[in-house]
Amino acid sequence: MRRLKIVIAVGILSMTPMPFRAQQTGTTKSDETAIRAVVQRYLHGLKFNDVESLKSAFHPDAKLFFVDDHGGLGMLSQAEWYEQFKGSAGHEEQGELKIVALDVTGNASAVKVYEEYPNSTYTDYVSLLRLNGEWRIVNKIYYSAPRQR
Repeated sequence: MRRLKIVIAVGILSMTPMPFRAQQTGTTKSDETAIRAVVQRYLHGLKFNDVESLKSAFHPDAKLFFVDDHGGLGMLSQAEWYEQFKGSAGHEEQGELKIVALDVTGNASAVKVYEEYPNSTYTDYVSLLRLNGEWRIVNKIYYSAPRQR
């Protein structure tokens, strides 16, 4: 009976998610540092409407996905997304942008970003791959909502 309790406890513990960084199989601290640097370039691009920073973070073939106004799948290419920054290039956005979670396994990573602006909030999930030794964002999904006051 004691052995059964131990087996059950080990099974439950193995299913419990680890906070913040779940796995780092085959990765190093330098991978996490490099991933954070890429995501910080992304956040800088958002904060300052800086398309060049965004381009340095995203793979050219990356897409952005979201739920459109009709409840269906919305998608933007990089070119379509960058076009939206033209009118405010260089303008600093008011708000707080931060990494809230990072997970790395081998050459794949997922990062959760939270953005709080005066009138809206965004939660982004960006997927990164290490391609030819360089980490790049290859996919972004996001949720946006009016800010609750």
